[in-house]
Amino acid sequence: MSKKRFRFVPNTITCLNLFCGCMSITYSFYGTLEAAACFIFAAAVFDFLDGFAARWLKAYSETGKQLDSLADMVSFGVAPALIIFNLTWLSIDFDSYLYPLNILVGSSAFLIAVFSALRLAKFNIDTRQTDSFIGLPTPANAIFICSLVFIVRGDNQLAILAGNTFFLLAVTAVSSYLLVSELPLFSLKFKSFDWKSNKIRYLFIAFSAFILLILHWAGLAAVILTYIILSIFTNLFCNRKVSTP
Repeated sequence: MSKKRFRFVPNTITCLNLFCGCMSITYSFYGTLEAAACFIFAAAVFDFLDGFAARWLKAYSETGKQLDSLADMVSFGVAPALIIFNLTWLSIDFDSYLYPLNILVGSSAFLIAVFSALRLAKFNIDTRQTDSFIGLPTPANAIFICSLVFIVRGDNQLAILAGNTFFLLAVTAVSSYLLVSELPLFSLKFKSFDWKSNKIRYLFIAFSAFILLILHWAGLAAVILTYIILSIFTNLFCNRKVSTP
């Protein structure tokens, strides 16, 4: 059966990504942050699948490219910003005379949405990012933020840290910077499956599986941090260059 009959599939999957982002926003408004985070995780799965489907079906289009960015803006820009807003707002020790400052602190979370938009706009016109990334991808940033929801629900020192106002402000600032930085990061796209050209990817996948097996959803924060550290190590010590078309 011809693949041309299924050329609508990638855009359909992208729309499912967008739908999950909308659902995440809805649950954030109701303060159900675990559900909001789970919908972002689902959106990330659809975001991976739409690219895979487009490559397999050779169903590339300018419409699909723009639709993907618009969906990502909702699912990995606005939705995680609302989660950070909720976490920050819950962490604030309210005093009536500090209310204007509290509003400012809470609203800083929406810098995530602003810098995600800048990141996606840059990505669409940057020809260097065909096989690797420059700056933290919005799905990775959103997944890190979502993992904080499950860490905060714990009963340990890490939960206290993740629920601290200053820590959340630092997360907002650092992630906003990383989104638009010139930091080269490897991609999980496999052109072949040999060990030599994919050893970093295989090591990352193995470590990620191990961490998630032990820490479950909360381990996603460690996975994203490992992704960043491995990328820095690769570029500093393995002389890996950012691919260009």
